Amino acid sequence: MSRRSKAFDRAKEKAESIIRDPEKARKIIDSATSKAQAVKTSSQFQEVSEKFQTLVRMIRAWINREYRDIPWQTIVLAVTATVYFLTPFDAILDFIPLLGFADDVAILTAVLSSINHDLDRFVAWEQTGGNTRNDAPSVEADYEEVKPD
Repeated sequence: MSRRSKAFDRAKEKAESIIRDPEKARKIIDSATSKAQAVKTSSQFQEVSEKFQTLVRMIRAWINREYRDIPWQTIVLAVTATVYFLTPFDAILDFIPLLGFADDVAILTAVLSSINHDLDRFVAWEQTGGNTRNDAPSVEADYEEVKPD
């Protein structure tokens, strides 16, 4: 198993415990927001900055029970990516110039890509003012009209 996999697995374990403690989750979100502001000028991070901000808002809305239309796997991945982003001792140490955030950006890009549909739904919810009750997951299905014989 690679060092990156171990670091990601540790971040996932920590994320699963954080999700169950809203106060810890709020602290992680605040820390991620601060770090994102500090590194936003990094050319590597600029590529994912806007989506990462959306991810943070989605986690915050979930923690605050404002928006719950998120599959469990998505919220775990979102918090895992955030924890990984905050961890200074991951696959590539964050304080190494030019390389430090390369692995963070790679992980964030992969997670953001895999949950893009959920992020888009969250943004749509935000654009409605967050007023619509959207707790039940929607089901999209193809159908075939049945005509009487």
